[in-house]
Amino acid sequence: MTCIRLQRHVRLLMLAAAIPALGAISGCSTIVEERGYVIDKNDLERLQPGVTPKEEARSIMGSPSTISTIDGEAWYYISSRFETFAFYKPEETNRTVIALYFDRTNTVQQVAYYGLEDGAIVNFKDRKTPTRGKELTILGQLFSNLGKFNSGASGDARSTGRGTGAGGGRTATGGL
Repeated sequence: MTCIRLQRHVRLLMLAAAIPALGAISGCSTIVEERGYVIDKNDLERLQPGVTPKEEARSIMGSPSTISTIDGEAWYYISSRFETFAFYKPEETNRTVIALYFDRTNTVQQVAYYGLEDGAIVNFKDRKTPTRGKELTILGQLFSNLGKFNSGASGDARSTGRGTGAGGGRTATGGL
């Protein structure tokens, strides 16, 4: 009889340990985020190169994500998909860029599609520019200033009583 009770307690303990473990595993699922412009294929089909004016393209597509800096001759609609697993940084798994190119008459000249594979990866370095001189620790910086303070006898405006305060109206050089 006690052996059966012991087996029940062991099963209950195993079940009690398994429930938090299953909860922790389910918390490690992948989170998918869609960011940016929402692409609608029907809207893209309404754009006709050589026919659609710029104002109509804006009413169909909405405001672009970014506009080219040279005369606004290109509009870009950017959509990205990010996946996050557990506590790791989000990783971009898909990117779609729709580019609308306009001619000089402000008519859609071309509709282009770009993906993540079309982009160039630029590695930005976040290093600091080295400067001349010695690098001091915090203690070195604190102790390097000991003995470098003047007692006020060098003739500055505070030690001579000459200033621009309410007292005399004189400048630091002594003139009026």
